[in-house]
Amino acid sequence: MITHTGFATDPWQLRETNLDLDVLAQSESVFALSNGHLGWRGNLDEGEPHGLPGTYLAGVHETHPLPYAEAGYGYPESGQTTINVTDGKIVRLLVDDHPFDLRYGELVAHERVLDFRTGVLDRTVEWCTPSGRRVRLTTRRLVSLTQRAVAAIAYTVEVVDAPATVAVQSELVANEQLPGLSGDPRVAAVVDSPLLPEEDQARDTRLRLIHCTRASRQRVAVAADHLVDGPEGTTWAAESEPDVARLTVTADLAPGQRLTLVKFVAHGWSAERSLPALRDQVEGALAAARNTGWQGLLDQQRACLDEFWGSADVEVEGDAEVQQAVRFALFHLFQAAARAEERAIAAKGLTGTGYDGHAFWDTESFVLPVLTHTAPLAVAPALRWRHATLPSALERARQLGLKGAAFPWRTISGAECSAYWPAGTVAFHVNADIAGSVARYVTLTGDEDFGRGPGLELLVHTARLWRSLGHFDAGGTFHIDGVTGPDEYSAIARDNLYTNVMARLNLLAAAEAVGRYPDRAQDLDVGAEEAADWRNTAARVAIPYNDRLEVHEQALGFTDQEPWDFEGTAEDQYPLLLHFPYFDLYRKQVVKQADLVLAMIACPDDFTAAEKARNFAYYEPLTVRDSSLSACCQAVLAAETGHLHLAWAYAREAALMDLDDLEHNTRDGLHLASLAGTWISLVQGLGGLRRPHPPSAPGSGDAEPPLRFAPRLPPSLTRLAFTVRVRGRRLHVDIGQDSTRYTLRSGEPLTVVHHGTVAPVSTDAPAELPVPAAAEAPEPRQPKGRAPRA
Repeated sequence: MITHTGFATDPWQLRETNLDLDVLAQSESVFALSNGHLGWRGNLDEGEPHGLPGTYLAGVHETHPLPYAEAGYGYPESGQTTINVTDGKIVRLLVDDHPFDLRYGELVAHERVLDFRTGVLDRTVEWCTPSGRRVRLTTRRLVSLTQRAVAAIAYTVEVVDAPATVAVQSELVANEQLPGLSGDPRVAAVVDSPLLPEEDQARDTRLRLIHCTRASRQRVAVAADHLVDGPEGTTWAAESEPDVARLTVTADLAPGQRLTLVKFVAHGWSAERSLPALRDQVEGALAAARNTGWQGLLDQQRACLDEFWGSADVEVEGDAEVQQAVRFALFHLFQAAARAEERAIAAKGLTGTGYDGHAFWDTESFVLPVLTHTAPLAVAPALRWRHATLPSALERARQLGLKGAAFPWRTISGAECSAYWPAGTVAFHVNADIAGSVARYVTLTGDEDFGRGPGLELLVHTARLWRSLGHFDAGGTFHIDGVTGPDEYSAIARDNLYTNVMARLNLLAAAEAVGRYPDRAQDLDVGAEEAADWRNTAARVAIPYNDRLEVHEQALGFTDQEPWDFEGTAEDQYPLLLHFPYFDLYRKQVVKQADLVLAMIACPDDFTAAEKARNFAYYEPLTVRDSSLSACCQAVLAAETGHLHLAWAYAREAALMDLDDLEHNTRDGLHLASLAGTWISLVQGLGGLRRPHPPSAPGSGDAEPPLRFAPRLPPSLTRLAFTVRVRGRRLHVDIGQDSTRYTLRSGEPLTVVHHGTVAPVSTDAPAELPVPAAAEAPEPRQPKGRAPRA
């Protein structure tokens, strides 16, 4: 997309200078607006043509059966799929009875601009009707980051060359016709007309529709109100039926005259609240939006984003595309979480229906680490959502014959939705990913209320899972058997290294938290004996290592497996999962996505520098990156091991994953984890920020770990600058080819470690330190045809 002729490179905007219907679906994803509660895809105002119409409310879904060829105990019974709810963004236009449709008449000019600083999508169109009337259309659209239920549109039509009668139709539409989204007839049936009508109303300039989902019984209400500004004689009328409510505004316009419609839309849903209560909820949100006014919503949006960018901006000098891409990524990450408020942050956010709208481990392992440093107020609510689903996780563990909590591989409501158990049920690492995110958040923010409340409960119950899942052998080593790690081309393995080191982190973090909050630990029936057992178990976790090759094993015996025939694999046979049986993939040395490499990022102190270099060199030729999650991880380890050219290539791939549609599925929504990977590649990779290792000794959580950096830039970059937030402070890091400057912009003094050198930093005394040259090392190769695509 970014290299498409219709898209311009701009440091603070995504600009489309002409419309290409061949990439319309992709553009709907990249121009999507959301706030974590509500999402509007970047559909054209008039609704058609479209790739995938989409309005989403976080948590609203429909259920469908998951039948199996053979029954099995513990198989999930129901799937969950996010649905397109009532669409309030449609505004149709007729000019002298000609419907405005870009496929007819003459499109003279068309531009759309998404500004990352204002959070507004602007559109400008000049169009000639089939009869020759020229009109100019300007629209502005926002999904409020401050009023979570509210979105708004300002729509202006102007006649350019001759008088014309125009009619503007503002609509609420439920059960829109969707393109075929799935080969699974069960899912197709769910997304086809999923909403049952309960109430429709149109009065004066106000519209309202209320529906309920068929199976999940979730009630959805959407209401709209309008401000009309037109010449004398402008009229309007409202009407409604079960699936459509419409306000039609009509005016006779002379050349230069304008008709303007401002549309406020409020959204709400609940699985418990009554119809009258939900009706009142959206009417109240609508009244608040009207009271704020269009300009007030614009001002609030800009102020919210000014605050965000003051702590989150990343500056890249030397590559204009990546500069645009990292701001695009951060904008969409912030949108996805700003008002999620204890709802899941899905893998695609609220930008499309990819992965059925499910949340995975991606959130805790990729998205939340970035938000912890850039928008920490959004992190606790995301973790509180996991805590809210704890009863389901406890029940799932009991069903599997385990203690503690077994969180789902993929879900919307908290129930497991994966019908493929080797990749779903046994990918237990999701539990440690959640625990690691809790420990990291508390360490970097000092949020004691969360730490002693939901955080402690999550750590305790996930620690109990590991103690129940694993076992000690005769020699006293703790093994975790039959699990699937992040690499989904290896399944049901013994001692997956990532799983084991993350389980160790989980056990130690839980033991430390119990020591910090003994009163709360007592409430959870955790005594000193159980905490000591966690520490003892952590010390004895198996870490697979091949002494002959001097590398860690992704799982026990992995390095003894038959290598995959990369030379005999054609480029059009990737991704491998679509061309080869899983059985063949599972028993060969081939890696879908960074697994052991990710372990070295998540637990950097568990590996020496020499081990990291050898491990990276061994696994790089095996990793095919059939997942968007891999490039950013490889970027970090490439940078840490001195391969700066390779690190930059991977960073560019991560940055352009959606803007260049590298996975060919941006039409289904953006890849939030890969968007987060843009920041990870730059800040953790080239910027050298190391993830903090949570404290492991009782009471040691009171000690604040220093921030550690080892920055180095590739020759193609002249400067990289970013800000990280830690415990109420804002630390600005400005990296050049030869030196790095650390400036504390707010907060109490802190200590940074720069390439092993300890330096105090305060608001009055920045620190500037030299960047040592990277040691020369042969660059590892990649599988045939799988070099970084950027």
